[in-house]
Amino acid sequence: MVEISFADRIKSLSKDAWKAGTVAIRPIENDDDLWYAVVECRLRPGQEEYVNPAGFSIGRAYLAPWDNVPCVICKSSGERIGYIVLRKWLGEGNAFNWSYYIDGNFQGLGYGKAAARLAVQILKAVDPAMPIKLSTEELNIRAQKLYRSIGFVKAEEKDGDDLVFVF
Repeated sequence: MVEISFADRIKSLSKDAWKAGTVAIRPIENDDDLWYAVVECRLRPGQEEYVNPAGFSIGRAYLAPWDNVPCVICKSSGERIGYIVLRKWLGEGNAFNWSYYIDGNFQGLGYGKAAARLAVQILKAVDPAMPIKLSTEELNIRAQKLYRSIGFVKAEEKDGDDLVFVF
């Protein structure tokens, strides 16, 4: 029996699974999406130290495409407002994971929380029993607050020096 890859399972979800309220997430599908994610989508000053740049995540996806799905986050109107990569957890144990950010021009408007909730829905549609683990720098209080607000709890484990949150 051939196992279907994580990426294929994610991409096989219905189009409705990729939308919720004010946001939608969709796999990068063209040069414009790629350019947006790598060049145009920018964080506010001082935030870069807390997240991997999209180019790094897209490079990782190139090296292991079966475990990574780089995507753009869009407003319900279709306007791109952020970047997210849905992937398998690289640390100990089986879990799903993501890395994401909202463009600085769209932060503070609820899109980050909406995108995080939608990412949980998407990953749980792939496998409801699979835990989702997110890691964050200890000083990234905004991410920790966001994760807790949507139901993640701080785990005892660490990912290197980073804190780990589990859903």
